[in-house]
Amino acid sequence: MKGNAVRVALLGCGTVGGEIVRLLREQASELAARAGAPVELAGVAVRRPHKHPELGDLLTTDASALVTRPDVDVVVELIGGIEPARSLLLEALKAGKSVVTANKALLAEDGAALAEAADASGVDLFYEASVAGAIPLLRPLRESLAGDRITRVAGIVNGTTNFILSGMTSSGAGYADALEEATRLGYAEADPSADVDGYDAASKAAILATLAFHTRVTAADVYCEGMRHVSASDIAAARDIGCVIKLLAICERTRNPESVSARVYPAMIPAAHPLAGVDGAFNAVFVEAEAAGQLMFYGQGAGGAPTASAVLGDLVAVARNRVTGSRGPRDCAYASLPVVPIGAVPTRYHVSLEVADRAGVLATIAGEFSRHGVSIAAVRQSGGEADSAPSHPTRAARLVVVTHAAPEAALAATVQVLAELDIVLGVESVLRVEDLGRKGVAP
Repeated sequence: MKGNAVRVALLGCGTVGGEIVRLLREQASELAARAGAPVELAGVAVRRPHKHPELGDLLTTDASALVTRPDVDVVVELIGGIEPARSLLLEALKAGKSVVTANKALLAEDGAALAEAADASGVDLFYEASVAGAIPLLRPLRESLAGDRITRVAGIVNGTTNFILSGMTSSGAGYADALEEATRLGYAEADPSADVDGYDAASKAAILATLAFHTRVTAADVYCEGMRHVSASDIAAARDIGCVIKLLAICERTRNPESVSARVYPAMIPAAHPLAGVDGAFNAVFVEAEAAGQLMFYGQGAGGAPTASAVLGDLVAVARNRVTGSRGPRDCAYASLPVVPIGAVPTRYHVSLEVADRAGVLATIAGEFSRHGVSIAAVRQSGGEADSAPSHPTRAARLVVVTHAAPEAALAATVQVLAELDIVLGVESVLRVEDLGRKGVAP
């Protein structure tokens, strides 16, 4: 079809969609030169056409009719959510239209169905904007590192939580105050649940694990723990051991047996690690591969213009393939490795306890860690203050235990037993400590 225009149907015209429309118009000649043919809007499906009078006859409320129109070559989906996005994209793919989407939730839940539909029709399914906004990340995983074995992908993939934790670290503020500030500045939604409870990052972790390990991983396979419980005291405790706290998405491939793990949670990381210096709403992802070693991808992970940049990058690539009659790399899940449950994943821990300040306490607590197979790396005790609670008329001390790597299930069992001991007045916090491959840095 060389020389003919590539016609694009746009689903949704919010912040990102508006940027797409603007850039398609303002950079039309450059995009045409890169794609090998003009890239033109065929129509824009929205729910409230009166809000977009500048689009005129391009507007429609019938998205289903738009994605199956004979003159449409590519469908760009920016409406988000599971339905009607899933049905619309399946319609488009079955009708032979290539698809560009930023829909992380849909890809994490039902990416396999979309990939199968794309394969059946011999068309492209591209989704660079679904993870880390403008950062070129998915294409390197799928193409540049196709000849290597990736062993770990770990990083900060949610700007809202990173902005909050950065604020807590720099100012000493508590979670509630830092969240309020993030909301006031527009970094957090009125309902921040998807971000602070880890669901947004979990969807992205599923996509990253699927690409990195050639294994279909869904959001349901990803262990997800949010950051609401992280306190100013935790931030200070991390600083005491030379660490900072970040909400991380971690995907790992392990051997003996071959398996995959994917999880999202707040963790202490060494202050010397490059991820520790990623502040504000920025994203950064570390990729480790057997031959390439360590690679870091850093940049703006959200926002209208950065996300539009990633979408347009995909659109140009798809348009180029339509012009030449070719097809981009397909998703490949040949490995089909098992996803191990969080209970079997070994991690280091920072456990903070309030304990009775008397002889023999440390020995008893150390004994419980040993009995459950959790090796202690370091112990620090402070305090000796009187506990004013009527149920604990005794002097209290703060005990911090940092462990060596141990399975989640073993640590959970240890903490449960400790919480029931009379000498333990309270389990103040349990946070993971991730070394992220930096030997000799973490405590």
